[in-house]
Formats: sequence, C-alpha cells, structure tokens
Amino acid sequence: MPAIKNWPEDDRPREKLLHRGAETLSVAELLALILRNGDASSGTSAIDQGRQLMQRFADLRNLAAATVAELQTIKGIGPAKAAELLAVFELARRFSCSPLRPGDRYTTPQAVFAHFHERLRAIKRERFIALLLDSKNRLLREVGISEGSLTASIVHPREVFGPVVRESAAAVLFVHNHPSGDPTPSREDLDITQRLKEAGDLMGVRVLDHIIIGSEDYVSLADRGLL
Repeated sequence: MPAIKNWPEDDRPREKLLHRGAETLSVAELLALILRNGDASSGTSAIDQGRQLMQRFADLRNLAAATVAELQTIKGIGPAKAAELLAVFELARRFSCSPLRPGDRYTTPQAVFAHFHERLRAIKRERFIALLLDSKNRLLREVGISEGSLTASIVHPREVFGPVVRESAAAVLFVHNHPSGDPTPSREDLDITQRLKEAGDLMGVRVLDHIIIGSEDYVSLADRGLL
C-alpha cells in the first residue's frame, strides 16, 4: 500500500480535515493524524494502525483507558506514539471536566460528579480525594489522600485531617472512584466514612458527604442517609 502522502489529496486525513472539517473523518483517520506515520517494516499506514487500535480496544473509552504497554501491542506503536495518544486523551478529559476552583461553593453531589467523572472513571486504581471547604462550603483546596484499594491503613484520619487543620477548613467532602464502574458503596467504604465522620465530629469539622464515582453514575452517602 502506498504511503498516505502518495494517496489522492482528497483521501488524505489532514487535507480532508482542512477542506471538509474534522467531523467528516473516521475515528481511524483522526487517530492517524496523531500517529502521523505507520510502520514501514510491516507496510501498514497510520490509518491501518488507527483501525488496529479500534479493533483491539473496541471503542474510544477503552482506548483512552489503555496503558502504554497495552498500546504498544500494536505493531509500530512505541513509547513516543503511546505517549502522544495518552496526552490527547488526558487533554480531552480535562476539557470535559466542569471547573471546580478555589472559592467555588459546594452545592450538590451532581456538581462534584460533573467535575470528577471524566477524570476518575477510567482510572484503574481507587483514588481517594478530600475537598477542603470553608464555613460557607467554598472550596479551599483539593487534596489527594491515597491511591490503591481502599483500606483503613491508607485512608487514616491523620492523613485526612492533617491538611484540614493546616488549611483551617470548616468542612470536608470525600470523593473516590470504583474502577469496577459500579459506584455501590462497599462495607470498607462505609466503615472508613464512619471513622472519618467520628474524627471530624471530635475536631469540630463537618463531613458533608462521601461521593463514589462509577463509570456512568455516582452514589452520595449523604443522599442515601449513610453519613
């Protein structure tokens, strides 16, 4: 197969995008623009690689969650191309997140879900985050507490409330993801939340909610009366 640069101009992804718009390109063609060139040793073009990626991962969401090692199972995709793909998907995630900035007021679990959904849904390890709030429930700071399977040993009150004390926060809100995609709280989730709630009560810090992010939905422990 001739190189893409030798194809008729109307068939080349870059020229097609410039003349007709990005929406006219297939997913494989869009991926080809990121990959730029194919694999000379096997005679595959960048579009062929784009098609192979979609065959391997089935859809863009799975592709966005792929690791460097998984991307490199496609012949001709090395560390550089894998890094470029990961960078594009990370930009897409950040663009799709609703902004949550210092000074913003916490109003509903839905707002927190909108901010964290794209950021956390594809992560393959549990990530536990604390949002520190002032007396009017305005965001002071976001603090990453732990990464890994949730246990009492890695989500300990001293790790959580140390930053709370330093920032003089009046309230705190917890967020974490379930890599399985199912946001149903586990027994461990409930136990840890209760321990943190008791610690907050002792310190005079309000624990407003613990929101668990799944692939398509979330659970608010406060909404369910579990806090």
